[in-house]
Amino acid sequence: MKRRVSVLLLLFPCLAIAQVDLNTKLEQYVTKFNSQDNEAVINLIDNKRSGEWLKTNIPLFDCPDEDIEEIYYFRWWSFRKHIKTTPEGTIVTEFIEPVKHAGKFNSISCALGHHLYEGRWLRNNDFLKEYIDFWLYKADEGQSKPRFHQFSSWLPDALLAYHKVSNNTAYLSSRIKDLDLDYEKWEEERQLPNGLFWQHDVKDGMEESVSGSRRDKNMRPTINSYMYANAKALAEIAEIVGHTDLKAKYELKVRELKPKVIDSLWDKEDKFFKTKLPDGSLHGAREAIGFIPWYFHIPADKKQYAEAWNQVSDTAGFNAPWGLTTAERREPTFRTRGSGHSCEWDGALWPFATSQTLRGMANLLADYKHHGKVGKTDFYREVQKYAKSHVLDGKPYIGEYQDESTGEWLKGDHPRSKFYNHSTFVDVVIQDLIGLKPQVENTLEIKPLIPSGKWPYFALTDLAYHGKDVSIYWDEDGKRYDKGKGLTVYVDGNKVAHTKKLKNIKIKLN
Repeated sequence: MKRRVSVLLLLFPCLAIAQVDLNTKLEQYVTKFNSQDNEAVINLIDNKRSGEWLKTNIPLFDCPDEDIEEIYYFRWWSFRKHIKTTPEGTIVTEFIEPVKHAGKFNSISCALGHHLYEGRWLRNNDFLKEYIDFWLYKADEGQSKPRFHQFSSWLPDALLAYHKVSNNTAYLSSRIKDLDLDYEKWEEERQLPNGLFWQHDVKDGMEESVSGSRRDKNMRPTINSYMYANAKALAEIAEIVGHTDLKAKYELKVRELKPKVIDSLWDKEDKFFKTKLPDGSLHGAREAIGFIPWYFHIPADKKQYAEAWNQVSDTAGFNAPWGLTTAERREPTFRTRGSGHSCEWDGALWPFATSQTLRGMANLLADYKHHGKVGKTDFYREVQKYAKSHVLDGKPYIGEYQDESTGEWLKGDHPRSKFYNHSTFVDVVIQDLIGLKPQVENTLEIKPLIPSGKWPYFALTDLAYHGKDVSIYWDEDGKRYDKGKGLTVYVDGNKVAHTKKLKNIKIKLN
């Protein structure tokens, strides 16, 4: 599917104002980002071609929050740097410079789920199937140790999320049996007799954490949430492709694992999901990983669970000046394990965790009735902090991890950390803030989380969804985009929905 800008402008002249402005805005951002970059590493798309590639591939975005808007474009511009051609297919890297713990071609599986959630919004995203196949079939070949299972993964869940945007049933059908085998391999490697999964914190990509260990078989909210999500996704994929046996198999796993995660990892007194230790006790600390169950809609919609989210507004909890910490600030051992010498997850800000927590919070606000003490204003505050944290020496930057009080990048401007591709941001803006919720069915659902009165306008245009071109406009006074007052949605140039208020809508696509 190609962009049809010129055709659309001929058929619908009213689109010209917004389209020209947004293309100009993109060009200005690309010029700025290119001028600030020494381009030490060049992969598939160099800086000279970045503008044209982005124009062809990304949804264009306009909003009154300068920080969120700039970092939206910066994250696309930096994501593009990590798309890498190899003799074994196109992959997406995590570190821009080679690192010792990577596999061949500087590949690392830790952020695979993040890469798929982010990259699915690209118009030409077929390379993501090569990336998935690399991990399923090639990453471990010729390696001295396993590379795919070197880190926890939510691949089947992310693949289903990718499918909900691109709608490619044939690929799902061709891969489901191997995804089934891989799930069974995870069970062999990490499942305990009680049905829960264990993981070392370093293999969660979260080393030197408060509750973690490199030796003990701790039952962490991370891997248990991922394995539940993967089972749920495999059941849904099996239904999509008509594999009744696998559908039944994974529906059973979902029914068995969900109550185990909740009953075993929920601390009733502290009202939080925690790590269970080998002796059966729960670790005392609240950590950001306790929010991950909401990423996958695991907790029931009950007041007792929603109270966990009160901690995101508490300055003794996770609320810090520069973002949401990876451990609660009242924890006695908070930030005591070092300062940039290793990879400490004992309180510092990690974009990996921030994007997971924001997704969990967005799901709570969009899909649950019980929200605790948090609302859209709290969510927006944290998205804005996340955007503002993308800075070093006054320039857009994304690195490994930060001091929660000063915003200092704890690795400094280390070459390996520059353009660190270990999280999502674009996906948070599209799916959560604007609220475009991809569906398996041929529908378009929007559940915006922008607080009432916060933005007088926004636009998200040229978005490829289910083989169609989608553009969404919000304009309070109707003057910025010339679409009238309110929320307007176009599909393939045709106006399919309009409402005066910024509210949830669901549209049946033809």
